[in-house]
Amino acid sequence: MRAARLIKMVLLLQNRPSMTAAQLAAELEVSERTVTRDALALSEAGVPVCADRGRAGGYRLVGGYRTRLTGLGRGEAEALFLSGLPGALRDMGLEDAASAARLKVSAALLPSLRDAHESAARRFHLDAPGWYQEPETPELLAAVAEAVWDDRWVSARYRRGDGEEVERELQPYGLVLKAGVWYVCARSGSPFRTYRVDRFTAVAVGEARFDRDPDFDLPVFWEERSAEFARSLLRTEVVVRLSEAGVRRLPYVTDRAAAEGALAAGTAEGGLVRVVLRVESEEVAFGQLLGLGPEVEVLAPAALRERFAEAARGLAELYR
Repeated sequence: MRAARLIKMVLLLQNRPSMTAAQLAAELEVSERTVTRDALALSEAGVPVCADRGRAGGYRLVGGYRTRLTGLGRGEAEALFLSGLPGALRDMGLEDAASAARLKVSAALLPSLRDAHESAARRFHLDAPGWYQEPETPELLAAVAEAVWDDRWVSARYRRGDGEEVERELQPYGLVLKAGVWYVCARSGSPFRTYRVDRFTAVAVGEARFDRDPDFDLPVFWEERSAEFARSLLRTEVVVRLSEAGVRRLPYVTDRAAAEGALAAGTAEGGLVRVVLRVESEEVAFGQLLGLGPEVEVLAPAALRERFAEAARGLAELYR
């Protein structure tokens, strides 16, 4: 642990003209007294660390000293590719590896390029969770991430959607963060399946490793399963007539793919468009289509049409 901290200290000083003891202590997450001891240890080891006293003083490397300790470890190299996801790195317990990787890459760059990562970070940021959500980090995410990185078998207890808990022996292939929710794509037996990480109630990472299927492609698998899942939810059909404005707005209030497919197959009726729309349920359709107001008329099923009629009568009474 101390050796890694000393290397990090050298890399920090190599990337900046000088740093105060307080700045180093904050970066290294230690006390200023520990910084003083580490600087002395580096000097005794032959690294020319100089301590300048006074208000403008601090620590610096003498004579343009440069270390060649910039080689990336495997874990650091893998974490580096996730540097644009600071929250995800923190949740998976990889923040320190990514920080060390960025330092090593920065130390290897020409002086004129060392602020490149800061320049990019000031201009681009990825915010994964959806609006109006307060994402929570699943308690067992770090353990699942460890198994994913090391290709290790996992013994887990999983709470299904109906509340029943089941035991699974899993080969966790990959993690996906979708709208603030973490999923793990894993194999139990033959088929690959998707599990919500926040539904794991227990996870034990084994010592045994599994051999990854070289044909498994995580982005392709996720795209296919996402489309399949979205289609599986649309179990009900409703028939509606839409105005021109309703046609434009329909893809924004319901499933976009379902809306576009329905509109493509729609028929014109006296300036309106009649479509058969697949939805999750009548309840969901009511909430979604209500947002279109008078730009949509529900024709079927009859129960849903009557519900819209009741809502219209209630609104008319309220605003009379």
